[in-house]
Amino acid sequence: MKELYNLAKNLKALREQYGYTLKYVAYQIGITYQSYHAYERGLTVPTLQNFIKLAKLYDVSLDDLIEE
Repeated sequence: MKELYNLAKNLKALREQYGYTLKYVAYQIGITYQSYHAYERGLTVPTLQNFIKLAKLYDVSLDDLIEE
């Protein structure tokens, strides 16, 4: 479950680095604000499709999203 914690932490850090709001990121990947917020809180995991969208949005690899 360490990867889930890393994912949540990395998503929040990337969003803040880019200056995006939770609602903006959710809109960009086509999900609700609440669903995206659950990713950042480590409550749920993105689908593979949303994982790819997030990596593209932040211009990082899928590995970068889950690594420490």
